[in-house]
Amino acid sequence: MSARAALITGGTSGIGKTTAEVLHNRGYRVAVTGQRPESVARARKELPDDILVLRADLRSLADTDEVVSEVRERFGTLTTLFLNAGISRPVTLDVCDEAAFDEVFTVNTKGHFFTLVKTLPLLSDGASIVVTVGIGATRSLTGNSLTAGSRGALLTMVPTLALELAPRRIRVNAVSPGYTDTPILRATPGMGADDIAAMLAAAAAQNPFGRLGTPEDIAETVAFLASDGAAYITGQEIVVSGGAGLAV
Repeated sequence: MSARAALITGGTSGIGKTTAEVLHNRGYRVAVTGQRPESVARARKELPDDILVLRADLRSLADTDEVVSEVRERFGTLTTLFLNAGISRPVTLDVCDEAAFDEVFTVNTKGHFFTLVKTLPLLSDGASIVVTVGIGATRSLTGNSLTAGSRGALLTMVPTLALELAPRRIRVNAVSPGYTDTPILRATPGMGADDIAAMLAAAAAQNPFGRLGTPEDIAETVAFLASDGAAYITGQEIVVSGGAGLAV
């Protein structure tokens, strides 16, 4: 397909921002969204000038409508939709409340579902949809039930969405990073800098490859799934974790 264009939610930092740079370098027109004003402002300074940076909150369907309108005006159509934004709220059952549950599922599940619904008319036949899930959705991590459930809900939708959109040759796949060194991981709620550094060091030491993932590791996988090289791949989850979770 010519005139490739991509929309990346959560594209103002970390994996999303790096993916925006990778796709832009490969000739894509790119739009990214972010929720935090400071992240949006930084992305506008650091990303190439022709990348469209939009502030949008996934909890607001009105914001999503505005994003779709802006993308339609700028690009006309989309060939790639990367549903990447998300929040993590480590919380155990004894302290979990309704507000935390609603926030996590509204952003990670409902927000992305309706972003797909609203952008579907913009997607070209043969387009690629990639959803960020994460290995925590299928592996046990203490205190991760909310985040895992919200991401896992998306993962269970992937095969059905893939079949539903197959008549248009639109591919739907998930990418599941392991521990990846991103700003959101380094700002884990309830953990100080020393605790986070210890957590990252332990995760790297336990990984079969002896290191954490990088945003580039994930971005290259997303770029592959968006490419013609993945034209016959749909309904799949690709785990990008350096082998984390393989040991019995």
